[in-house]
Amino acid sequence: METLWITNTARSYPALPYKKIKEDILGNNYQLSLAFVGACRAQKLNASYRNKTYTPNVLSFPLSENMGEIFITPTVARKEAHRFGMTPEGYIGFLFIHGCLHLKGYTHGATMEEAEEKYCRKYTLR
Repeated sequence: METLWITNTARSYPALPYKKIKEDILGNNYQLSLAFVGACRAQKLNASYRNKTYTPNVLSFPLSENMGEIFITPTVARKEAHRFGMTPEGYIGFLFIHGCLHLKGYTHGATMEEAEEKYCRKYTLR
């Protein structure tokens, strides 16, 4: 049974081991929808669901205990990557990890940062 669905309404996104990362963080039975979206769509989602007006780089929404969705905005990620000393592809992978960790229950802080670093090293995201 497939547990990861990737859709793309943005121009492009990098080929990364999304399924392996998802299974590593969330497990084999977690059902995840990953969507790469444009800035307008991301901003509308952020306004609708979080009452925020900015365009986010990543959004994650738990739907149930074993199901969630992640939206990544590649144009925003590509602009931000250099601030974190990462390639655009590596930063998009980092954002996917970040979203998965939120779905796992992590909140921003040292514990989440340690987990992000661990997975970035494991999947050679730079």
